[in-house]
Amino acid sequence: MRREMEGMFEEQLKNFQSTVPKDLVREYETPEGGKVREVGPIVYGYSMTIGPDGKPRVREFGNVRSPSSSLRGEGGSFTRPLISSEREPLADITTSNTEVKVILEMPGVSKDKIKISAYDNSVEIKSNDPQRKYHQVIDLPPEADIETAKSSYKNGILEITFNKKDQTKPKGKQINIE
Repeated sequence: MRREMEGMFEEQLKNFQSTVPKDLVREYETPEGGKVREVGPIVYGYSMTIGPDGKPRVREFGNVRSPSSSLRGEGGSFTRPLISSEREPLADITTSNTEVKVILEMPGVSKDKIKISAYDNSVEIKSNDPQRKYHQVIDLPPEADIETAKSSYKNGILEITFNKKDQTKPKGKQINIE
């Protein structure tokens, strides 16, 4: 099984450079006259948490995506990963009694290059830095009030805080039986 997997990975690496976006490939000559071709950065990772329903939640981040939810394509072979010049930052959403907080890791970007747009049920984060491109759309819980959004960026960590909407409970009415 190990040899089979090594063979599949070697096959993928042979075709890897042809799938990388051009802005992730750099070529230059060394002082000795040799040519060097650098590819990257290529970033992939995931975080796993347990949701409020008790089920595990896996969130991927980076600029490499599998083309489908399964690792294997048709015929049992691996399909080619999708590589983008934009990375999805590692993100986490926490909810307390009074607020919803979205925390993203976006190192190497100055705060004036970050654009945040909030919509009814999601928030979009994008960086306009040509060296470090980040982009992610995060679904917000329905109780997040986008009108109260505040954000801060320090040491590569972006925090976006939303107050919770006022949850007015419907007043009950007693119905008498005739």
